[in-house]
Amino acid sequence: MDNTIPFGKKQLIDGRLRVFYYGYWIKAYEVPADTLLAKKRLIEALTRRLFNHVEHGLNIPGSRLEEARRALAEERDPKRERVKSAMLAGCLFNRAADIFTKLVEIQAIGVAITPDNALMRECGDYLQEALSLGTRVLHRSGEEGLDELWGEPFKAFAFPIEDFYNSRYIKIAQSMQAIDGIRDELVHTFADAPAFAGVDRLVDDFAHAAKVKCETLRTDDDIFDVWTSFAVSAERLAEFRPLVTGDASSAERELAAAGVRLLADGRDVVSHVTRARVPMPKTTLEFVERCARFREALPVTPARSVA
Repeated sequence: MDNTIPFGKKQLIDGRLRVFYYGYWIKAYEVPADTLLAKKRLIEALTRRLFNHVEHGLNIPGSRLEEARRALAEERDPKRERVKSAMLAGCLFNRAADIFTKLVEIQAIGVAITPDNALMRECGDYLQEALSLGTRVLHRSGEEGLDELWGEPFKAFAFPIEDFYNSRYIKIAQSMQAIDGIRDELVHTFADAPAFAGVDRLVDDFAHAAKVKCETLRTDDDIFDVWTSFAVSAERLAEFRPLVTGDASSAERELAAAGVRLLADGRDVVSHVTRARVPMPKTTLEFVERCARFREALPVTPARSVA
């Protein structure tokens, strides 16, 4: 089926250019000219997005680089050392962005900037060092790191812009796979829970809206409807309440409450993946394991019993 379609194939579908990866036809966007200015804008956007998704306190000005290095070098407590490593990584990104900004300004007055320029090499070194520290940085949820997201500004610097766009389409497709996997896990989990009848439709609507949001840039004309659909489908899922009768036992009520918490956490995981546009395998695996434990706690009914 899909394995007959080569990765990277582009095609107009319903009047929209799309590109194929891993079973998904993803919205494709026009690639800007590969100029220093375009790279600067891309790195700035990626860095802002990075700081928006990682733990708080990492957006340290590049001018404080030596202070950040000294603070890390003097730290001995392992937990504090991890946080200071993450702060140094943020500072390095900002220092690289500062240099890139000046390079663009110099180029704007007619000075040629070649790839072997000393400042270009210095910028690359800062981004590479920041990337090496990316494993010390946690997602804002605190559950796992986002190494792939952390490496994007360096990729935008080191590779042609078209290659970077292609790498993003791959990550979007993998994120869509993760979203579909979580959706299927939730639907399977509540299929044998009568109190949660109808939640499968809400989960499916949310997953669909999440995948559309995942592939849509904020500059897209459709973003107003896309984000609204995503936000509203998340709200409807949050508003779902299981059907618990007045004569339900305390165990049944506790199980229903646990199911509501599971839905909320599943919604959060999908939201994290959607907004970051990268899969979160550790967080997803832990959630899948929680779903399995919830299913084990469900009372055995004739539909679930083994003949």
